[in-house]
Amino acid sequence: MRPRTLALAAAIAVLPLTAVSLGVSTAQAAAPHAAPRVTLPNTVNPAVAHAEKKGDVPAQQQISVAVSLKLRDADALEHFLAAVGTPGAPEFGKYLPPEQFTDRFGPTRAAVDQVRAYLTAQGLTVTDVSANRQVVNARGTTAQVSQAFGTHESAYVDPQTQRAFFANDAAASVPSDLAATVQGVSGLDNHPVRRTHLVQPGSPASDTAPGSAPGTAPNAVAASPSGLSPAQYTGAYNLNRTGADGTGVTVALWEFDGYSKSNLTTYDSQYGLSGPAVSTVSVDGANYDARPGEGQGEVELDSEIVRGAAPKATQLVYEAPNSDQGEIDMANKIVSDNRASVISISWGSCEPDTTPASMTAVDNAFKQAAAQGISVFSASGDDGSRDCTRSTSGSTVKAVDFPASSPHQTGVGGTNLKVSSGNAYSSESAWSTAGGGVSTVFAKPSWQTGTGINGTMRTVPDVSSNADPQSGFAIYTAGGWQVYGGTSAAAPLWSGYAAQFNQKAKAAGQPVLGEASPRLYALANGSGYATTFHDVTTGANQDFPTRTGYDQVTGWGSPVADALTTALLGGTTTPPTGGCTAAQLIGNGGFETGSAAPWTASSGVVDNSASEAAHSGSWKSWMDGYGSAHTDSMSQTVSVPAGCKSASLTFWLHIDTAETGSTAYDKLTVQANSTTLKTYSNADAAAGYTQRTLDLSSFAGQTVTIKFTGTEDSSLQTGFVVDDVALNVS
Repeated sequence: MRPRTLALAAAIAVLPLTAVSLGVSTAQAAAPHAAPRVTLPNTVNPAVAHAEKKGDVPAQQQISVAVSLKLRDADALEHFLAAVGTPGAPEFGKYLPPEQFTDRFGPTRAAVDQVRAYLTAQGLTVTDVSANRQVVNARGTTAQVSQAFGTHESAYVDPQTQRAFFANDAAASVPSDLAATVQGVSGLDNHPVRRTHLVQPGSPASDTAPGSAPGTAPNAVAASPSGLSPAQYTGAYNLNRTGADGTGVTVALWEFDGYSKSNLTTYDSQYGLSGPAVSTVSVDGANYDARPGEGQGEVELDSEIVRGAAPKATQLVYEAPNSDQGEIDMANKIVSDNRASVISISWGSCEPDTTPASMTAVDNAFKQAAAQGISVFSASGDDGSRDCTRSTSGSTVKAVDFPASSPHQTGVGGTNLKVSSGNAYSSESAWSTAGGGVSTVFAKPSWQTGTGINGTMRTVPDVSSNADPQSGFAIYTAGGWQVYGGTSAAAPLWSGYAAQFNQKAKAAGQPVLGEASPRLYALANGSGYATTFHDVTTGANQDFPTRTGYDQVTGWGSPVADALTTALLGGTTTPPTGGCTAAQLIGNGGFETGSAAPWTASSGVVDNSASEAAHSGSWKSWMDGYGSAHTDSMSQTVSVPAGCKSASLTFWLHIDTAETGSTAYDKLTVQANSTTLKTYSNADAAAGYTQRTLDLSSFAGQTVTIKFTGTEDSSLQTGFVVDDVALNVS
């Protein structure tokens, strides 16, 4: 994972394994467990496709893996997440403690025992199980790991970065009796990109050569500070007008390096700040504080910005090994500990160069965070819309950064902020290398409305704040003052704001902010947008310009903290009189991602087989068609803005049946919440697809779960094939 940067300092040290140290061996066990096996998709690091193979990994080399387990009752979980963050809903603010989340949605103890028993039988040592039962960590030799997961481990060299690494050649697999339990396995490779995006004023991150630190050299440390002070950035964003300082709130910092307490103390002393002492929480035995590495500036930036924005907040610095497994374990430890109501993340990696199974495992932990009322803010990246500029895929690929692309956190972009002599907001423009664009992994969540951007995939960022090193922050690190920028500075600033809000909410007897994005989008789509956000309308990154309202450089803009707090504490904002922003609300309506999300669907429903053609593309939703008693369903929860006069649900439906006559034996029911909109049956069968249209205008202002349920009796088959679903509002 690479940190979102500072605007300065050197790259995270990566200790490459050379081809010699990896060795060449043919002694790996080639025969996997004899039982029928099921492939675990998305478990090969994308770098393998571009890398040069050098040989085999020695059979006795030790490898540590994280086996991620699936959450349960995904449909109910998505419904709960939509409701718990919606003011006015009966569930609003009724967050779950970790134990209740695990009991309702987490893997069962029996599932964990089953995975543990299998790993042990394959000769691996189970080192620990996460408290929320989502991860089983194990360790063994290359031969044992290869046997357990049906893989072959090879030594590679990445031609883009000239970095040696090991990886599995093909997707992992597990015995079929574990397929319903295991989500994925991480740690089969050690390639993940994890370097800081450190840029100094005058040297954009995007100008940096692959594998090197941005800029020619760090700025020389100074004896006195320059760059924005806490008084300047809290004044510009009205953080000094909320009447809050973070008292009683805990912020978790997500880190892969350490810090020096003396540097943090010097910063506090310079600006007259005081608050609870920063403390470290070790993950998987990591603790870098005795000898911080080249990511020290990142950690100290995060802490000092949070201190400036919310000085009385408690800070917990979670420090983990810089690997897929370390990131997964950190995510699950933070949510299981449940000590923080805000998480600040300034590290990430570009989506195309990150193993999808690992992203899914982290996103599952973010779902738990949302259910527990924990806000997550992630830096969107410092390479603009080409986030892979300094990793394997390179600068020709449009890409966004993870975790900022996860739909269960808030991605924070970057701006250039101008502050008046009186420490007031003057103006703001987009930072030219602020991360933003379109995810290729995550479908557009139901709450991401009003953006004016077509498509079914999630867009990034959601919000923004100052990040340009030319308008950078005064930070004390490595024994001197530096000026740092990067979206690494924007994420902790928003995290500090969330700490302020949570303090105010508690005093008002209201719930904490929780998953921030759904509530922020609701406000941005309402009449209060102009007073709660600074809309940034000048500037661009490589592929996307700013514009009025939402854009893929600055999101909805930066906070007007006092007005934003007042609006959030007041509940929902009245939409503009007479209408709403025209939008298409359904995510992944054509199913072309090859997976269900954000739909919740029965197993096997999302399908690309040749037996039934899709209406367009290759994928569709095929319910029933078994010729036996069977029920399939798929559902998705969306929010229909209150100001919309028209809400039209359209989909293409093909009904294929072996039944005859006009009797309805097998049925497809379409519902909006508990209301049945329409029922189709085998009697409606016809060749090809027919477009169906249903009116949902009466659901304006509501959170709606749209559900398709196919029921088939025990006689002749009827298949219901649905494709290209859309919900257009205006």
